[in-house]
Amino acid sequence: MNEMRIIKSRTDIKKIVLAIVTSFFCFTSYAQSGRNNVADDVMERIYHEIKTPHKYGLVLVPPDPSKKMDCPSVFRKENKWYMTYLIYDGRGYETWLAESDDLLNWKNKGRIMSFSDSTDWDYNQKAGYIALQDHAWGGSYTWQKFDEKYWMSYFGGRKKGYEAGLLSIGIAFTSKDPSDVHEWKRIDKPVLMPTDPDVRWWENSTMYKSSVIWDKSKLTGHPFVMYYNARGDSLNPGRGAERIGMAVSDDMMHWNRFNNDPVINHHKGISGDAYLQKINDIWVMFYFGAFWKGESSAFNRFACSYDLVHWTDWQGEDLIAPSESYDELFAHKSFVVKHEGVVYHFYCAVNKKDDRGIAVATSVDKGKSGLRFNSK
Repeated sequence: MNEMRIIKSRTDIKKIVLAIVTSFFCFTSYAQSGRNNVADDVMERIYHEIKTPHKYGLVLVPPDPSKKMDCPSVFRKENKWYMTYLIYDGRGYETWLAESDDLLNWKNKGRIMSFSDSTDWDYNQKAGYIALQDHAWGGSYTWQKFDEKYWMSYFGGRKKGYEAGLLSIGIAFTSKDPSDVHEWKRIDKPVLMPTDPDVRWWENSTMYKSSVIWDKSKLTGHPFVMYYNARGDSLNPGRGAERIGMAVSDDMMHWNRFNNDPVINHHKGISGDAYLQKINDIWVMFYFGAFWKGESSAFNRFACSYDLVHWTDWQGEDLIAPSESYDELFAHKSFVVKHEGVVYHFYCAVNKKDDRGIAVATSVDKGKSGLRFNSK
């Protein structure tokens, strides 16, 4: 089932050389740029461009309360929209596909990464996310090919349960149409693990969502840049916070960690599920926070950067926060698109019964969804 293999070289010499080259490049590039911080007035303009004050409501819900729906990723092909998303059914995560004509009404199509029933490293967890999408704000949102393939990053693991056990980051690919339901192929080993010899202090417990962009200008010195959240701590890994850090690649198959520290760090709780778009010359990272504002909820935030490495965190209102009966517990895990002048902010909505579905908020009033959770 897994038809491509990788060989990860981790000799001390190669790691030292990579660290020296990366550090030199970063110092030179960013020293020359001279503008690592994004000004307050620019952050304010970005906020007003991306904000979505009108909650339309649920657009996808699980067929029954025993299943949990999570992590939307949206792309476009021709005149249709498609969404990859996750379903947890008590065993683990699988990745599914849905389609829509208007971004508000969605229909499930089927699974694209399923449980393996084998001895694979990821046979009980396959949580997939779009990679190499057109990242232009208000752009095509097409899923771009590299090396004649479409790509996803995902986190996987062997243990049953909700985000249970040792989770690592893998890479999946297909040469078929990503808008058609079919099982994606997967590299047969993780590309990043919390047990790697070069693991950093903040990621040494477990790993979660990843998001990969294709930066053709190579601001980091590499075309493919991954942002992912992981849990860890230098003293007590299992009790550490979740933070967002970086890795880079030249071929989508082999990945190297980039810099020692995370780029988004609130020192407690969760900062996770990064997703990037570019508005003019500014990179915007949508991400969610939880349990670090003196609250027991989860909410969607953003940060901005000129160079993909130094990020200015927004200090104002949340982009999305719990407020409705369907998202009163958590309103988190962003995927945002702008189409025909309207901003659509998709997110995972969780109520106090722990029903989980996909909701959307918009920049203009689109009315209210009639969809409800199938709660008992």
